[in-house]
Amino acid sequence: MKILITGKSGQLGRQLLKQASADTAIVAHGRDTLNIASKDQVFSALKQAEPEVVINAAAYTAVDKAESDCEQAHLINARGPENLALACRELGIRLVHVSTDFVFDGKQSQPYMPGDARSPLGVYGESKARGEEAVEAILPGAIIVRTAWVYDREGGNFVTTMLRLMRERDQLGVVADQIGTPTWAGTLAKNIFALAAVPEAKGIYHCTDAGAASWYDFAVAIFEEGKRAGLLSNNRRVNIAPIATTDYPTPAARPSYSVLDKSRLVNETGLALQHWRQVLRSVLNSTEL
Repeated sequence: MKILITGKSGQLGRQLLKQASADTAIVAHGRDTLNIASKDQVFSALKQAEPEVVINAAAYTAVDKAESDCEQAHLINARGPENLALACRELGIRLVHVSTDFVFDGKQSQPYMPGDARSPLGVYGESKARGEEAVEAILPGAIIVRTAWVYDREGGNFVTTMLRLMRERDQLGVVADQIGTPTWAGTLAKNIFALAAVPEAKGIYHCTDAGAASWYDFAVAIFEEGKRAGLLSNNRRVNIAPIATTDYPTPAARPSYSVLDKSRLVNETGLALQHWRQVLRSVLNSTEL
């Protein structure tokens, strides 16, 4: 199989490159070689590469900045997927588009199903929702994979930020009233490849690790597992205090509950999902999953 990947330098893009099987030919683009907001560039890249599958891991993910950078967020998160869907339709290529829990408002108290109505709270979520809608309308056979709270051992993310702050500070306040599921970028990459290998797969799938947590729960786990992995000193003490969303105002509103139901993914791929805490432990210890 030949696969073209966009967003090669992001957390997901790096894991897709790491986890690609030896018999998969990969053509990978970053923003420096392919601007997905340019229809001409997209068509040219896909015609030249002639892939069987395109995985769109490119995204504008600066949630707060998007509130004042609306045009750029929509260019990348809405126009980009639209261009990819148009090119894939014309050239007969399968498309896997990666989306987010931010297409929901977080007002329900049970895991979101793939078919639940979109109701984004801010510019980032709105731009991602418009991208999903464009892909669905143009290319009904496409796969849309929603995920949440993605991290890796390197790069800029909640885990690396928390480990840095835990080395620098004795006290941290972390939001305890937003609930979701921490997700290793490697879990997402593995499941995207699994879906791409199922010829009949199409529509929306949810993919995160198993379980649920608040950001506070996640931070406490990072502290404990960071010590276990030797990334923090054993005698290090940090007071991690649970705080309310109202105590930590941000330009963009976050969904208060965004746990995603993964049953369709599990049923159609046969893959088992590990609990987020066990995955975090393995990632911080750099052991293979």
